[in-house]
Amino acid sequence: MIPRPLLLILALVLAAGLVPGFLLAPVPAAAQAVPPLATELATAALSGDIFATAPPGDTERLFIVEYVTARIRILKNGVLLTPPFIDINPLVINTADERGLLGLAFHPDYATNGFFYVYYIDNAGDSIVSRYTVSANPDVADDTTAQIILTVDQPFGLTNHKGGTLAFGPNDGYLYIALGDGGNSLAAQDDSTLLGKMLRIDVDGGTPYAIPPTNPFVGPGDPLDEIWAKGFRNPFRWSFDRETGDIYIGDVGQNTLEEIDFQDAASTGGENYGWRFKEGTACFNPPTGCDPGGLTDPIHEYVHPGGRCAVTGGAVYRGCAVPELQGTYFFADFCTAEIWSFRYDGATLTDFTDRTTELDPPGALSIASPVAFGEDGLGELYVVALNGEIYKIVPATVPDCNANSEPDGCDIAGGTSLDLNANGIPDECAGEQVALPALSARGAFLWLLLLPLPLLFFRRC
Repeated sequence: MIPRPLLLILALVLAAGLVPGFLLAPVPAAAQAVPPLATELATAALSGDIFATAPPGDTERLFIVEYVTARIRILKNGVLLTPPFIDINPLVINTADERGLLGLAFHPDYATNGFFYVYYIDNAGDSIVSRYTVSANPDVADDTTAQIILTVDQPFGLTNHKGGTLAFGPNDGYLYIALGDGGNSLAAQDDSTLLGKMLRIDVDGGTPYAIPPTNPFVGPGDPLDEIWAKGFRNPFRWSFDRETGDIYIGDVGQNTLEEIDFQDAASTGGENYGWRFKEGTACFNPPTGCDPGGLTDPIHEYVHPGGRCAVTGGAVYRGCAVPELQGTYFFADFCTAEIWSFRYDGATLTDFTDRTTELDPPGALSIASPVAFGEDGLGELYVVALNGEIYKIVPATVPDCNANSEPDGCDIAGGTSLDLNANGIPDECAGEQVALPALSARGAFLWLLLLPLPLLFFRRC
């Protein structure tokens, strides 16, 4: 016989809906409009900054590349540190053109091995990818640990179209490197050169690297084994979506069109993005009948009129401060400093938005010559301007209902606060009504199966 108080407790539990979490139906987050955005100045004390990134899991530091001085600086909790993280100035050609120290990538296991990789143009004018190791001081690298991973000859002696970004694939751990055509448009379709290509190499599988066996052109002869994709003019800034592994590539155009190319994370490589057959979706050389078959068109392009000149490929927002912005890709034009965003699901481009006015900094500040969109350890985005300024993209009004100086979205994402009804507001906020999720049909069935168990237990007692 079950005591009546226990029966009453069980009835109250059922009435209140207090059931085990694994029995509850998933509660989808409600689709919400993106709130107004703004930018805030992160630092202005740099010299020709050209890129920004952070090691995996590092939420305190942003590493900033200065291309002419060939230094990497650290912005730590809002303070620009001195001395620099590393200074390789003697190795790098020091010119205010498209050369210099151009890219930085941290090994996926950086916290354990301390390896990071830089891409620069050396004093001979060639492209170099080199590995360094951090010192015992986490804010200072050991500049004596250089190991050259890759050298690519730049035979045309020109100052432009060198590419600039290298990054590790979030799904496979390989190092991807994108190179421009070096100023010779024929190189992009020439399978005997790495110029005008995206490369994929395994820096952990050999010395200085190994060829991933799943690269699309592995085997004797051309195309070269390192090639992952081809047909680029100058893929200066490109990025992985850190959540999906999709690749977004800003390829700088020639006379008329700027383009954003896309590679799905499920791709096995081998795409040909068309240069110099095509500039964007338009024939370039030859002027008609330019597609030999198998070319991959951009997912977005725009024209030059109005002062536009060169696309600055960006990044997909995966931060926590603006949850409604998740999955949105940002990019810009270098000359006009126009900034746009859109979403792409692999088939359809939606929510295209001109963000230029919205992201214009307050007061006398302005974003001049955007050259990159940096991502910090939390996935928040920064606009890197060539004049030494870096701006963080933020919500115009920071939602902070619990007044702990952290955006509500970051409290929820980091586990500081619960959000059981998935409305984007921490449940501990005053006046917040928490509605428990509805019980799924499967959950209800399981609950009915489990309900007799405690009854049997008490009866035996």
